[in-house]
Amino acid sequence: MIASTQTNHPIASLSSDRNPQTPIDFACSRLKASGLRITQPRIAILSSLIQRSMPASIEQIHGDLPPDTCDLVTVYRCLAVFQEIGLVRLSYFHNGTSAYQITLNNEEPPYHVICKDTGKIEELDAANAAELRAVLGRIEESLRARGHESVSHIAEFFIGKSKLAEEMAGRRGAAEVPQAIQQRSQSSVPVP
Repeated sequence: MIASTQTNHPIASLSSDRNPQTPIDFACSRLKASGLRITQPRIAILSSLIQRSMPASIEQIHGDLPPDTCDLVTVYRCLAVFQEIGLVRLSYFHNGTSAYQITLNNEEPPYHVICKDTGKIEELDAANAAELRAVLGRIEESLRARGHESVSHIAEFFIGKSKLAEEMAGRRGAAEVPQAIQQRSQSSVPVP
């Protein structure tokens, strides 16, 4: 197992005046700017998060790492530190599992639609996400105006099976439902 010591990795020597070009460079510069060391386990965990487009559980992230990179406890600790400095966003699956997604450049956090039956995760469409972000932003500002500090939120949406897919499967049998309809009904998100 690799110890959590400072690394001689080329990106460990990033200076604050250099403009990082890759996501891993940028993530490491955020670590450094926060006064954190750049270690091999942290680099491996950041690389795993960068490669994923959707939130992942700690176990999934640990599974992505090369053998003997670090133990599961190190992944927990690193993700907690990354969350504190705003480098990752915490989400939840419907069963209460914590999931993490990297947030580079302090971009707007995505909101997710999670299927309770399949575990499939999709981002909420841009129009609804923008409207939700605006409403939640107003609520956060109202709470800050009342004197509350460190105001934040987590919003996820959970869905069951698509009724269209169930109806089609009931009429024709699951094997006869065209693949395009199955994919479309699995990927569509009902808009209120």
